[in-house]
Amino acid sequence: MMEKIAIVGTGLVGGSVGLALRCAGFSGEIVGVDSSEAETAAALAAGAISRVGGFEDVVASDVVVLAVPVMGILDWMERLASRLGPGQLLTDVGSTKLAISCAARAQFGSAGQARFLPGHPMAGKESGGAELAEATLFDGAMWLFTPVADETALEAEWRSWVTKFGARTMDLDAARHDQICAWVSHLPQMVSTAMSAMFEDEFAEQPELAAEFQAIGGRALREMTRLGASPYSMWRDVAHTNTQPLAATLFALEQRLAHLRENLKTPELRTEFEKANAFRRGK
Repeated sequence: MMEKIAIVGTGLVGGSVGLALRCAGFSGEIVGVDSSEAETAAALAAGAISRVGGFEDVVASDVVVLAVPVMGILDWMERLASRLGPGQLLTDVGSTKLAISCAARAQFGSAGQARFLPGHPMAGKESGGAELAEATLFDGAMWLFTPVADETALEAEWRSWVTKFGARTMDLDAARHDQICAWVSHLPQMVSTAMSAMFEDEFAEQPELAAEFQAIGGRALREMTRLGASPYSMWRDVAHTNTQPLAATLFALEQRLAHLRENLKTPELRTEFEKANAFRRGK
């Protein structure tokens, strides 16, 4: 039974997990651990955690939620593998799953070891930080799991809390997860980043033109560049741990853009718009 939960990484997602737990009725202790004192202070002030803790608090928890970038998750897994035991559960919210699932099989689940349940809530914002955390962040969102072993009672209990957050859940193979997320999440981020960086290069040294650009730009510009505010620290780890699937999607987009460029005055442009409209109608 879950009585003490440690959240490692008390930023947007970690803080929102703590708030969602409280909102869903969890009455146990929630300990927050973060390298940033400002983040733990903000999480504590918001009520997302009961108190600020350290490594030994993590080791003593029933459930540990790793809410840091992927490389940080892998590092914490290695640190905790020999310190956690039966009856404890480690889970995460990382944006890629294959590297994490492989590490989980190697480091957890044997006799005398804790269990690991890889997870990924498809929820977030373009900016991070505990001050932006919300109890409703996961309401209606898909929370993906890539289980590495048969489910235990503690894993089932954690899943039940996730559904109490208002999230829907789905189990996927880890490699399949990374392939799909490269299309639905990672590619849109890279497109927005590229557009934002291109505009910065184009207008940064022309303040008058930049002012006109910002004044004229409307909803389309705001929506297409919104993700450009996302932090490098998280997306660096995504790029490093999902390189091949992400590169494949970028190459496919490059080809599609070249196709559009070459057909701006041909009937093929209409075909592309019809395909795009059909995709949107399918939603």
